[in-house]
Amino acid sequence: MDMNIQKYQAFIKTVESGSFTKAAEALGCSQSGISRMIHDLETEWKVALLERSRAGVKLTSEGVKLLPHAQRVCDEFQKLQMQVDELNGLETGLIRIGTFSSVATHWLPNIIKEFQKDYPNIDYELLLGDYTEIERWILEGRVDCGFLRLPTHPDLETIFLEQDQLRVILPENHRLADCEKFPVQSLCDDPFMLLEKGAKAEISEIFERNHLTPKVHFTTWDDYAIMSMVESGLGISILPQLILRRVPYKIVAKELDVPAFRNIGIALRDTKTASLAVKRFLEYLKYR
Repeated sequence: MDMNIQKYQAFIKTVESGSFTKAAEALGCSQSGISRMIHDLETEWKVALLERSRAGVKLTSEGVKLLPHAQRVCDEFQKLQMQVDELNGLETGLIRIGTFSSVATHWLPNIIKEFQKDYPNIDYELLLGDYTEIERWILEGRVDCGFLRLPTHPDLETIFLEQDQLRVILPENHRLADCEKFPVQSLCDDPFMLLEKGAKAEISEIFERNHLTPKVHFTTWDDYAIMSMVESGLGISILPQLILRRVPYKIVAKELDVPAFRNIGIALRDTKTASLAVKRFLEYLKYR
């Protein structure tokens, strides 16, 4: 059975790529191997499937009729394999996740706790980075999936999770500590502690949108360092609500009078080719 599936795959790949050489590269076998498998199919089915020429290969009229059936068989075989994996159970596996610190601190412990109840033998590898790094890790296959700010790279599949409000944080004794909403214009009155690293920065966008130039005295990707500095009266900052879920510092968080948000999602290269463990993991995101 497997041998036939390989032949069908050789046939499909050759048509998709238009040459034996490219099909051989894609399937990791020799050009003569591909040629032989297609020749075997033509002998078995007693039809010519491909017309070979200097320009490459193209389907014969019989090939056109048979190709969709071969494709369906291969798709069904893949589903069969996945079902077999599923019946063998998710006994072991590794999920590699790219994340930034607020998600790692406030969402992942809950998600993983629930997932572990059902799949106790799965291991995790968390890589902490900024949006740009996480995007690159997913594209390179360094991680299976990653939490990101949306929109992200067009080649990635994404699932939107939450809109996270951006809030101004002030020391408790700040002159605007009692205001209902913090005026955007006042962001330039104090030294500013900027949470930023890498390219995609939602906080700089607030300034650009409102044509403001802040007095940036300090830039870091460490949200807790910023909270500590604001508490000490060194300036003010803007942080996402998700980070402010549990604040160990004496600071005040205020909504802006022009609301600002970031959209958080999870991204992966391709849901269809993701491992069973990763697909299952995505179902547990609701426990965040």
